[in-house]
Amino acid sequence: MFVSNVRHVLVLPDRDAAHEAAEEAVSRFGLDDDPDIVREALAGEDDAEDAQWLVVIEDEPGELDPAELESLAEEYDGWREEE
Repeated sequence: MFVSNVRHVLVLPDRDAAHEAAEEAVSRFGLDDDPDIVREALAGEDDAEDAQWLVVIEDEPGELDPAELESLAEEYDGWREEE
């Protein structure tokens, strides 16, 4: 049995959107673990307001559909980053 360790990253505009998208991902996809939420400052920006929020979803079996994750991110004005 081939097992792939895949990590999906959703990039969202603010903290609230990241938390809501993470909760929705758990509900919609039946995730066993809560996604990690990480704040990432934009390159070259010193202002704390200039940050993106990342929702990191571990998908060890590689079963999640990237298109569905992209759709989820878009619902919260974000996108899915290619890893």
